[in-house]
Amino acid sequence: MPDNRTAPKKSKRTDLDFYHSPTQLRFDTWNQLEEYTSRLRDKHLRKADVAAFTRKTRDAITLLETIETYSAFPSQEDFKLLWQLFQDQDFDLLARMVARVVRALTGGTYRSRHIDLRVASELENKEETAAADDHRQQQRPYFEVLFVDESGPDEVRRLRESLMALRRPEDDFVYDIVVVPSFEDALIAILFNYNIQAAVIRYGFPLHSVNHLEILQRYLAKISEAEYEDALDIERGPLLGNLLSELRPELDLYLVTDAAVEDIAGNVTQKFKRIFYQQEDYLDLHLNVLRGIQRRYETPFFTALRRYSRQPTGVFHAMPISRGKSVTKSHWIKDMAQFYGMNIFLAETSATSGGLDSLLQPHGPIKKAQELAARAFGAKRTYFVTNGTSTANKIVVQALVRPGDIILIDRDCHKSHHYGMVLAGAHVCYLDSYPLDNYSMYGAVPLTEIKSKLLMYKKAGLLHKVKMLLLTNCTFDGVVYNVERVMEECLAIKPDLIFLWDEAWFAFAGFTPTYRRRTAMATARRLYARYRSGEYGSEYAAFRERVAKLKDDDLIDQRLYPDPATVRIRCYATQSTHKSLTSLRQGSMIHVYDQDFSHKVQEPFDEAFMTHTSTSPNYQILASLDIGGRQVELEGFELVQKQIELAMTIRERVASHPLLNRYFRFLSADDMIPEEYRPSGIGSYFDPEKGWRNTRMEEAWATDDFVIDLTRLTLYLGLTGIDGDTFKNDYLMDKYGIQINKTSRNTVLVMTNIGTTRSSVAFLLEVLVKIATELEQEREDANKVERKLIEKRVKSLSHDLPPLPDFSYFHPAFSPSTGQKNKTAEGDIRSAFFYAYDDDNCEYLTIDEITIGQAIEFGRELVSASFVTPYPPGFPILVPGQVVSEQILAFMRALDVKEIHGYDAEIGLQLFTEEALQKLQQ
Repeated sequence: MPDNRTAPKKSKRTDLDFYHSPTQLRFDTWNQLEEYTSRLRDKHLRKADVAAFTRKTRDAITLLETIETYSAFPSQEDFKLLWQLFQDQDFDLLARMVARVVRALTGGTYRSRHIDLRVASELENKEETAAADDHRQQQRPYFEVLFVDESGPDEVRRLRESLMALRRPEDDFVYDIVVVPSFEDALIAILFNYNIQAAVIRYGFPLHSVNHLEILQRYLAKISEAEYEDALDIERGPLLGNLLSELRPELDLYLVTDAAVEDIAGNVTQKFKRIFYQQEDYLDLHLNVLRGIQRRYETPFFTALRRYSRQPTGVFHAMPISRGKSVTKSHWIKDMAQFYGMNIFLAETSATSGGLDSLLQPHGPIKKAQELAARAFGAKRTYFVTNGTSTANKIVVQALVRPGDIILIDRDCHKSHHYGMVLAGAHVCYLDSYPLDNYSMYGAVPLTEIKSKLLMYKKAGLLHKVKMLLLTNCTFDGVVYNVERVMEECLAIKPDLIFLWDEAWFAFAGFTPTYRRRTAMATARRLYARYRSGEYGSEYAAFRERVAKLKDDDLIDQRLYPDPATVRIRCYATQSTHKSLTSLRQGSMIHVYDQDFSHKVQEPFDEAFMTHTSTSPNYQILASLDIGGRQVELEGFELVQKQIELAMTIRERVASHPLLNRYFRFLSADDMIPEEYRPSGIGSYFDPEKGWRNTRMEEAWATDDFVIDLTRLTLYLGLTGIDGDTFKNDYLMDKYGIQINKTSRNTVLVMTNIGTTRSSVAFLLEVLVKIATELEQEREDANKVERKLIEKRVKSLSHDLPPLPDFSYFHPAFSPSTGQKNKTAEGDIRSAFFYAYDDDNCEYLTIDEITIGQAIEFGRELVSASFVTPYPPGFPILVPGQVVSEQILAFMRALDVKEIHGYDAEIGLQLFTEEALQKLQQ
């Protein structure tokens, strides 16, 4: 039998370096093997072709045998059969066996029944048909359990048979096992095999894997070898449990040990569900495994709502549509029931009793569902919101901010934050993101900008008034902060600073290891543990000694660390669950990790929640949030990994296609993140010549100030001569039915999500090829004048781009620090907002150089009386009380967008009159 530990040689296009994911390689290779073996069945195949396909078949089986080490199906026993058929040159039967494996993998039939390749093909086909019928009626969810144990094939077979014998018809779930022999193989297995939901770590296993297939070894790049290299045999089980928990915190872990259980239980029970001593009877383990899955499968509110919908109920309450009565009795709107079905009406009610619950004051299934969501997302507390993250943002701000508190906020955040500042009466200090003028968009706020503002308030004696830092992570365009560094350095200046991370587009990030480290909840939990460790105390003491003689101004460029004796972790995240995970529209969540929540925030938070939450929340949205929580706990890792893989595929195909890369390219890190914020030096995660290998993406995510969310693909259109809005509406949507969200002047944003399929990716690429072909034909057919027009359009989108304006400043009338010795940057946006309610305080000027230009030329300070928000870029370039700068006017004049909220070109900008401003300053 060939050695299965060495990767076969490949041609350049199929080189393993061009696969980002082993799972994609796995399925592609099985499909290739099916093709090769099918060709070998041809009795008329030329001798040279027989040799070529025989070699390809051998290489494919060799590769797959290594990969399938980490899956329950097909088993190593199955590969023995495939090798036997290959060596006997029984290519007809081999092809049939391979085809059955491919059908089982693609159709998922292995999840509902045991596939035995040794069963006769005809009988197998009948059984598969019967199984498919049963599968359509009811399928028990399937998962796999990882055993880490250096067992031989006979022991593995006995283990599998023993556990399968314990199955009962009444079990809610069914599982198979995967057995790996080493510490490193366990790490590879849980990152490669999405089906693994539990791990049983036994004793006496080696450290290193003998599998050296590079594409699988990439998984180990996510983990520092120093974390486990020196571990003693007795330490490896608990240490492996810690690492598995960090990589996939949803897994249920069990430890089997030959050491005294009572001696180690207190040290490891936080990570392990149960510890067994020299396991021999598998019943207890079997029942614990099933119970662990049942806990994650639980959906309290969805289950309660389904139960309620089945109850006979007399409705003498609000909502005629409840139970569908107003629809089914109608002569004119029966098509509504035909479209939606009856379940949605049976589950529609205004009742909070009968097994249901109140969102405003939950005590039953909603309360339990929120607790389960908090566990899934790594929060201390989670709250469901049924009218979107715009409302979630306002709830958090109102709960935490008092009138006059100073808030540091990125200027290009969602408009709900700006309005939230108005409602709360906050004094707003806007932070400028670095501009990306070439693409008409902003990046994110540099840490030096944040630190300089905090140190400014410290110098002015106002640091005690600074309450919160509010940032968007990730940004709409996919720029991701180094959350840990931002929080750590800001806490070094103000140890009780509250962080509100707007993760509207980042709810999915908590379910894959690389992304998770840059989420708010994971970072808060990690920092909380770090600051309580003795190791950090020593690190902080060394830091204090190093900076003892430095002045505050010198600290901006220093790496800062907070005092563990005074630091408080107070972190909030708002997420649009519906944007990136399973939920009905407007389903959102608020996640809390705040040490001071119970005694400082609980009451005002409840009041804020009452203020902004409807007394008639949508039960269908709540149920979708509940069941979405089940999904991410049981298959979030799989779905997010596939989402990332498909995004990688799109990037690779466009970069490598000779026609597409002539007109299109996806912006990479070096386009969207200035070099000074990328200490790793990594500018792109894919090289058209070298593929994905050696791009050091993990290093960038570990060290850089900012990274790019790979699932958000910004497609640059400059070379097409088509602006973003036209490309979105006239080409993608109207012509081909492809929906996208955001545009800039010369880009469109393409996003993958957990619902994206390989078919939809293929369709997108097909459409881009068609558009590129049209553009190619247009240029070939163009005469001299037409070519000039095309060149002009390209130049307009590639070079003649207006510079993006920074925030100017607040007028003294709305600046609380006016007249103070140390002038600071915050503004009273609420006073300005409501001052504009009096029409006598306002006037309108058009932005042409004659009207507004003359006013500025005569020295008048023009002050905006409203929010002005062009789409794109989609955030206010003017806020109430802000001085209108020449830079902002130049940008507005250069805009060629159709939608500008707060501005009417015929009427002009709403400004405060000079008299109104003078009245305030008297």
